[in-house]
Amino acid sequence: MRLMRVGALSAERPVVLDDDDSAYSLSGLTSDIDGAFLAGGGIAAVRAALGRGELPAVSIEGERVGAPIARPPAVVCVGMNYAAHAAESGAAPPERPVLFYKHPNTVVGPNDDVLVPPGAEKVDWEVELGVVIGRRVRYLSSPDEALDHVAGYVLSNDVSERALQLEVSGGQWSKGKSCETFNPLGPWLVPADEVADPQALGLRSWVNGEARQDSTTADMLFGVAVLLHDLSHYMVLEPGDLLNTGTPQGVALSGRFPYLSVDDVMEIEIDGLGRQRQVLVKA
Repeated sequence: MRLMRVGALSAERPVVLDDDDSAYSLSGLTSDIDGAFLAGGGIAAVRAALGRGELPAVSIEGERVGAPIARPPAVVCVGMNYAAHAAESGAAPPERPVLFYKHPNTVVGPNDDVLVPPGAEKVDWEVELGVVIGRRVRYLSSPDEALDHVAGYVLSNDVSERALQLEVSGGQWSKGKSCETFNPLGPWLVPADEVADPQALGLRSWVNGEARQDSTTADMLFGVAVLLHDLSHYMVLEPGDLLNTGTPQGVALSGRFPYLSVDDVMEIEIDGLGRQRQVLVKA
């Protein structure tokens, strides 16, 4: 099953898709897909209700698709987590995870427009595996227990403005990552127990129909379990938080491709996690 939120911005409704792509309303179980829902056994409750045939069928055809989780309390991101991406960025692979943040209001729907800030010249795409926290992550004893704290996985586009990130920010990456609409998310949240191996997912991106990235999460320097274990020793991750795990090679920062401009179209996908499409427009 896949959890979604559909409807107008700030008025999304929670639904679930079954294996046949039929949609069912979750309004009788929860008002939204958020941290409280995830921490309170919401996914298990949805699965049980769906199995018993208790959820009302709904049509979502033609509806806007929102981010599959309500505004996350935190958006925590990992940089240079693929060796080839670090190399194309001109950096050595990091010995420890590189951490930065995005403002939670960067999170929008998977097909919403991405707004290009005034004066921006180096807007870049980044297909990433997003990890949604389901249980508080705090001082984990080993990576072996980390994945038990994951509610599910999502497709995430860590849009960046490289000049703000690297040239005029004094090395403060978040300045080039936190512009409004800079984190399209979704279309759906896949429960963690329905993703056999988060380190065996293909991920791809295109710009104006031309291939850019084509890699696999197996190439991460630090896998999901290792990242959560590491993070747990200097922050507490709460249910509903989003962790972006890094992007592979093939971005504009490499110099191989031009940066994005107004009217360009980004598309990204990850195996089993769906596909996104955004048009760039002036802010």
